[in-house]
Amino acid sequence: MGNFVKKLSERACVLVSDTTWMEDAAIAQLITTSQLEGMQRVAGMPDLHPGRGYPVGAAFFSAERFYPALVGNDIGCGMALWQTDLQASAVRLDKLEKRVGNIDGPMDDEDARALAMSDADVRPSGHEASLGTLGGGNHFAEFQQVDTVYVPEALAALGIDKQRLLLLVHSGSRGLGERILRQHVDAFGHRGLEADTPEAASYLTQHDAAMRYARCNRTLVAHRLLANVRAESRCVLDVHHNFVAPSVIDGQAGWLHRKGATPSDAGPVLIPGSRGDYSYLVRPTPGCHDDSLWSLAHGAGRKWIRSACKDRLFKLMTPTQMGRTALGSRVICNDRQLIYEEAPQAYKGIDSVVQVLVGAGLIELLARTRPVLTYKTRGECCE
Repeated sequence: MGNFVKKLSERACVLVSDTTWMEDAAIAQLITTSQLEGMQRVAGMPDLHPGRGYPVGAAFFSAERFYPALVGNDIGCGMALWQTDLQASAVRLDKLEKRVGNIDGPMDDEDARALAMSDADVRPSGHEASLGTLGGGNHFAEFQQVDTVYVPEALAALGIDKQRLLLLVHSGSRGLGERILRQHVDAFGHRGLEADTPEAASYLTQHDAAMRYARCNRTLVAHRLLANVRAESRCVLDVHHNFVAPSVIDGQAGWLHRKGATPSDAGPVLIPGSRGDYSYLVRPTPGCHDDSLWSLAHGAGRKWIRSACKDRLFKLMTPTQMGRTALGSRVICNDRQLIYEEAPQAYKGIDSVVQVLVGAGLIELLARTRPVLTYKTRGECCE
């Protein structure tokens, strides 16, 4: 991995280059997390940034105990990519923006929801009304167009047609994951759970249910949007980036936590930039990825904290202007606070993140995509 792995301590490292934006606070959180009981190794990705107590954009490997707080409240959050039959050259943005409609509220199509829940083995949880909705924060759905192809045969193997639009959905377990984490923290705080105990088994059962819910949710978000624009589709990939699972690293059995980290052992993945930047479809390289804890970046990673975004930008651009990007795409976001919080300027450049992974020998670029239309919310509130 050359000079792209910076060792911070005996148990902590970060994937970074000399030009990578990296906050000291994120590094400090990563080192602090490496000192938790039972923690063996932690690895920060190039999109690493500070979180609420624990860094986002990192993987954590522990032995004999695991930490639900490291997974966080959005268990199962991830990215799903859909190939649509919409001809990219024929798309008219005014028409597409109008047809996309509003998916902030509960689904009307009960049959579709029941079928998706059945396929994903999702049990009733009291959070069914949120299925098919994105939520707030950095969640989004985005129609994309293939911009550059690096490995044509890889795209063909995935069934991706560069002439037609893709749909990327980024969302998770909504209020279900929040409830599970809150119940755990109320009972056990942040000290983690000893493996092979009834308490650990109980959490893992709930965790796995939230994972299924999150995948079902991404499917239903895609279903709603594609039904609105009258398009057929096929799911190309669906990968979680917030979860914990048993794993073996460098011959040692333990628990691998990912908090905003995409697996490098799950085949091709799409690493998105901000809503005004490109995204990259990549393929993990063969070989051992133990140094990176078998993980990759899950996106661009924040540069600015949310509370600072509006103050920095509102005198420069109106919300209407923020709805148009430098790449010619559009953004549907009628939450005047959120559109500033999720501004492209608030994120690292995706090229700076992806090139670290390339330089470290972790990925091969398959294609680059550019945003066409990004959906955040039609309303003032999207929680």
